[in-house]
Amino acid sequence: MRVLLIEDDPRIVRMVRAVLEDAGYAVDVASDGDAAWFEGDTQDYDAAVLDLGLPKMDGLAVLARWRAAKRDFPVLILTARGSWAERVQGIDAGADDYLTKPFAMEELLARLRALTRRAAGRASPVLNAGSVMIDTRKMRVTIDELPINLTTLEYRCINYLMHHVGRVVPPGELMEHLYSHNHERDPNAVEVLLGRLRKKIGVEIIQTRRGFGYIILEPHH
Repeated sequence: MRVLLIEDDPRIVRMVRAVLEDAGYAVDVASDGDAAWFEGDTQDYDAAVLDLGLPKMDGLAVLARWRAAKRDFPVLILTARGSWAERVQGIDAGADDYLTKPFAMEELLARLRALTRRAAGRASPVLNAGSVMIDTRKMRVTIDELPINLTTLEYRCINYLMHHVGRVVPPGELMEHLYSHNHERDPNAVEVLLGRLRKKIGVEIIQTRRGFGYIILEPHH
């Protein structure tokens, strides 16, 4: 899962970025409206956290331009406490949720998890496919109820595929959602990562569709 964090206060950026990365997200940062609009318009994100008071272009204008360009990833806006008018404007402009400053990091993470779940059509914070289960609140992966120890990148990979169960995910898309913008991307790295992951969770769970990508099949009821 890859998130765009748009905030011009370096202290908040450091704090939020660290928390998001600890929670298994790849994080890109933009500190002004122009950079935010460009990143959101040219890169693939699972969600954006958008502060409204930005230099160069305000957050509402950034959001309106994304939505006009059919960029439909979920957006969580950050607003000043008590500014209900800003919140209304933000939701009218296409925001999916809002959080008032100062906020608890746990609430930010919970809201992001909910937004990415809803965007993928998943209602529950616990994702299941056959014997595999992910509790996204705890970053906990189990196979037949036995916990599996994964690296952050392995977790990010299985989490993305589980959010898109039943759909073939092309290698390029998977790579876009695994790594932040400044990370050097090697197409072979995805194959190596999947090889490690399959050793831990079982080779049959993530299937390869030659020439198309990777899929975790819908569980049979």
